Amino acid sequence: MILQTERLTLREAGPDDAAFILELLNAPGFLTGIGDRGVRTLDQARSYIEERMVESYRLHGFGMWIVTPRTGEAPIGLAGLVKRDVIPHVDVGYAFLESAWGKGYAREAAAGVLELARGRLGIDPVAAIVNPDNLASRRLLEKLGLRLVDVRQLPGWDQPSAYYLTA
Repeated sequence: MILQTERLTLREAGPDDAAFILELLNAPGFLTGIGDRGVRTLDQARSYIEERMVESYRLHGFGMWIVTPRTGEAPIGLAGLVKRDVIPHVDVGYAFLESAWGKGYAREAAAGVLELARGRLGIDPVAAIVNPDNLASRRLLEKLGLRLVDVRQLPGWDQPSAYYLTA
C-alpha cells in the first residue's frame, strides 16, 4: 500500500492487474481525455504494467498507482506521479473507470497524491497536464490549488496541453 485516504487505497500495480489496465486504457473516457496507449491484449497490458508503471517505481520511487475502494472492491482507477522528459516538473495524474466518475474519487486520490508528493517525497512544485477540453479535470486541478500556467504544445504530443503548477 502506498497510501490510504478516507475511502480509497493506492497501491503498486502488478501482473494481476492486467485485465483492469486493459479495460481502463481502452475506456472511451481514457481514449478521449488522455489518449490511445495501443494496449489491446492482456499480454500488452502486462507489458505496459512492467515497462511503464513498475519501471517508474524502480527509477523514481513513484508512478501511477492502482486505486481501489477501501472496502476491498475491484480497482476503479489510477492515480499517481509521473516524471516526463518533456516537462521540468513531476506531474500528478489520474484516470478512472466511467462507473467511478462523479463520486469524488479522482479528487480524493489526487489530493492524497499531492500530499504524499509534497510531504513524504519532498516534491514541490508539482505539475499537471491535461487536455484543454477536459473541463472536469481542469476544475478538479483548480480545486486542489493548482494554477493554470499556460496552454502549450509539448514536444512529441499531438495536441496542446493545459499546464498547471502547484502554488
